[in-house]
Amino acid sequence: MDKRSFLKLSAAALASRAFSPLFARASEEPLHNWAGNIVYSTEQLESASTIAEAVALVKSHPKLKVLGTRHSFNRLPDSRDDFVSVRPLDAILALHPESRSVTIGGGATYGHIAPLLDAKGFALHNLASLPDITAAGAASTATHGSGEKNGNLSTAVVALEFIAADGSIVTLSRQSDGGKFPGAVVSLGALGVITQLTLAIEPTYKVRQYVYENLPFAALAANFDAIEASAYSVSLFTDWSRGVNEVWLKCRDDAEKPFAAPPEFFGATRAKRNLHPIAALSSENCTEQMGVPGPWYDRLPHFRIGRTPSAGKELQTEYFVPRKHAVEAILAVQRLTSQVTPHLLITEIRTVAADDFWLSPAYHRDSVTIHFTWKPEWPEVSRLLPVIEKELAPFHPRPHWAKLFAMPPASFLPTYERLDDFRALAKLYDPSGKFRNEFLNTNVFGA
Repeated sequence: MDKRSFLKLSAAALASRAFSPLFARASEEPLHNWAGNIVYSTEQLESASTIAEAVALVKSHPKLKVLGTRHSFNRLPDSRDDFVSVRPLDAILALHPESRSVTIGGGATYGHIAPLLDAKGFALHNLASLPDITAAGAASTATHGSGEKNGNLSTAVVALEFIAADGSIVTLSRQSDGGKFPGAVVSLGALGVITQLTLAIEPTYKVRQYVYENLPFAALAANFDAIEASAYSVSLFTDWSRGVNEVWLKCRDDAEKPFAAPPEFFGATRAKRNLHPIAALSSENCTEQMGVPGPWYDRLPHFRIGRTPSAGKELQTEYFVPRKHAVEAILAVQRLTSQVTPHLLITEIRTVAADDFWLSPAYHRDSVTIHFTWKPEWPEVSRLLPVIEKELAPFHPRPHWAKLFAMPPASFLPTYERLDDFRALAKLYDPSGKFRNEFLNTNVFGA
């Protein structure tokens, strides 16, 4: 590996990186998450620019939580005591062409590392709709992209390093630590401060993105498997009032069977211009469509690096249901159209392949995710969530850990077969609960 050239690329990318609202904080405002719906319980935030500084912070604080790009919509990362940020640890540390992997710092975002990887001829298997989030945060919460054969972003992790509660540095890998590794990747911040991740990579590739409009629900129900198999990544956007408003198909140029992009797609029509998932908004912040080929990192996300995603001021909810119940679950939500639509910006429906991470919502289940981007109307949304969850209850939904939900832990924790093993792993690395907070105590540890 030519490490010097990587450092030069990293410095250039850092200098040219567009300002992102994910990292903004006006000094006169309280410390809050990106969406603004959560004001954190402390303003004590210290930054570590080296691993040694992070170790010292862990050792000197009896209670501590890591704060990243603040894209959680609930209090999963909250602290009443102190925060630490490792965002300065955002470099590509080593490229391993022989093992098809890359090691990055715990503060690195996909938006930062993806162009650097591409410049060296490599790529990741998938990305979330928003690239300006840290890989460590995405892995820890099982955040995902789409694709029936694509696991969530944590499935790219082959090794990780974190600082345990006593300040010791722990390194675990899939190859050498099979008894602990599956519990440590999707950890919700309960094991320690992640300082490094090693991710699986592959040769770079191009992607073309096509959008179709107005897919009837009847066509979706009758052809769900064929629709999901039609592209490398498929996203279905609906406001529930008139079928599927938009179908986004992300197609790899190296696919064995290229997508032909017909004028009609199961009753939907090919769009004649770039679109935003929320039709009323401008597409200027969205990745290029219309079948124009581009690098994987500028097509797999819905939004361009450094651009404001979605509507900005919003709330988000997401539920994972088994893939085998996809159509039933979608139609169950459709029955709530009159209640849901008035408070909704858009819903996105995606597929995620099963994985083996103990706290992943896709653990041992090929899944369909039903994601709600709400208007910032929490009183109304808070009343709607139990209604939606009741409709989905027959399908044993698992909520996204970092988004809003009303489900009591007793209704979803039993679906996690390795929960007790995870609790034991957390006790091993954090026996006093230094990294726990009210959210984790309520929703994971049952305290």
